[in-house]
Amino acid sequence: MQSELKGMNQSETELWAKEMELAPFRGRQIRHWLFKELAGSFDQMTSLSKDVRSLLKDFAAIEHCHIAQTRLSSDGTRKFLFRLEDGVLVESVLIPEKDHFTVCISSQAGCTMGCRFCLTAKQGFTRNLKSSEIVDQVVQVRRFLKETTGRPEDLTNVVFMGMGEPLANFDEVIKAVNNITASDALNFSCRRVTLSTSGIVPEIKRLGEEARVNLAVSLNASDDETRSRLMPVNRKYPLKELLEACRSFPLPNRRMLTFEYILIAGVNDSDQDALRLSRLLAGMRAKINLIPLNPHKGLDMSAPNPEQVIEFQNILIGKHFTAIIRKSKGQDIGAACGQLKGQWLESL
Repeated sequence: MQSELKGMNQSETELWAKEMELAPFRGRQIRHWLFKELAGSFDQMTSLSKDVRSLLKDFAAIEHCHIAQTRLSSDGTRKFLFRLEDGVLVESVLIPEKDHFTVCISSQAGCTMGCRFCLTAKQGFTRNLKSSEIVDQVVQVRRFLKETTGRPEDLTNVVFMGMGEPLANFDEVIKAVNNITASDALNFSCRRVTLSTSGIVPEIKRLGEEARVNLAVSLNASDDETRSRLMPVNRKYPLKELLEACRSFPLPNRRMLTFEYILIAGVNDSDQDALRLSRLLAGMRAKINLIPLNPHKGLDMSAPNPEQVIEFQNILIGKHFTAIIRKSKGQDIGAACGQLKGQWLESL
């Protein structure tokens, strides 16, 4: 079996090099080529001898995600459909911001959480992604920028908001986060890495102990009855337990928790919902992202009208919350999680 170098940290790579009867510094060289130079093959690692490169080809793997398809939106958003080594398909999205890019990556192929508004949930669950497959999504997107714009460094933000529930694949996600933020690897600032969860309470506590990334919680309701109907996870971890975990989550100076709230017409968008939400989050260092529902085929729900979205926002602002309306990007290319995969499979 070939070793998956993108899933190893620095000490593990050096130990692996030693086991291959190479000097430990070869491990550091390999990591430089993988994460700094974004090498797509061992042949590109020109500071290594041909013998070393030949050994690497025999005993190590370098690519884990292969681009099956990309789509470019009129707003500049680009959707990547990746095929993994076993043929499984996952998605990532490259989102243009004012002066940088954000990549939204997947942590699972499919999802087990069963959220009613999510297309990925309707596609079922295949498997967890390995840390090397998670990291390689970022590498592939950075390499794409290097080849197309010459500025891979413009990709500065990573969000775990793609397919899957990151905290349901906790160990592999933490390994991936470590290589995403390690100075000798992809070197993203911890302040620019955000992990989104539907609310698995024990792992929220673990995350606070083992990483220093930003936490975003997909809330989507202001009462247990509505949230349980939308998000089955709430039956196991109701709002009281979830918010207790959020209140105890360690926040470095000036950082805030993010609560994501998908607005669904007639379900969770009333003035009463906004007032209840403000009471739930009272006293927390939090900002609220309001996201009008991005409709997709087979979904029996719709987004509120724009006036109601603004009214919901104004109520929260009046209660002294930072509440931001997030426009769904890439709607013309199916940028919502699962849409490109579903369209690809339908075309086969």
